[in-house]
Amino acid sequence: MILVDSSGWIEHLTDRPLADRFEKVLASDDLVVPTIVIYEVYKFLCREVSVEVADGGAALMQESRVTVLDSRLALFAADLSLEHGLAMADAVVYATARHHDATLITMDTDFVGLAGVEVVGET
Repeated sequence: MILVDSSGWIEHLTDRPLADRFEKVLASDDLVVPTIVIYEVYKFLCREVSVEVADGGAALMQESRVTVLDSRLALFAADLSLEHGLAMADAVVYATARHHDATLITMDTDFVGLAGVEVVGET
């Protein structure tokens, strides 16, 4: 399983410089998408691009395996937040990846050094 966080989706959907690094990954049949990622990407695209692009992005994300935040996952995320000093959304994303035994692919350096994470950068 693969989980691409909000930064990767935004990079891809707005055709930013590293978009090509996410194209193949986002075409995977083994993609899991937390609802918090849908929220973050949709909000960003509405604010920075357009509602039409945001709607298209949300529809694309929902073609994958969407995972909701239930109480068990919320508690796991809280534990990971305390253990690794992660912000709430990052902890939910990381907990979702760990729960599904998915590789988390991100551009967010807050995840550097965590197990099961691949940080995409300019290098």
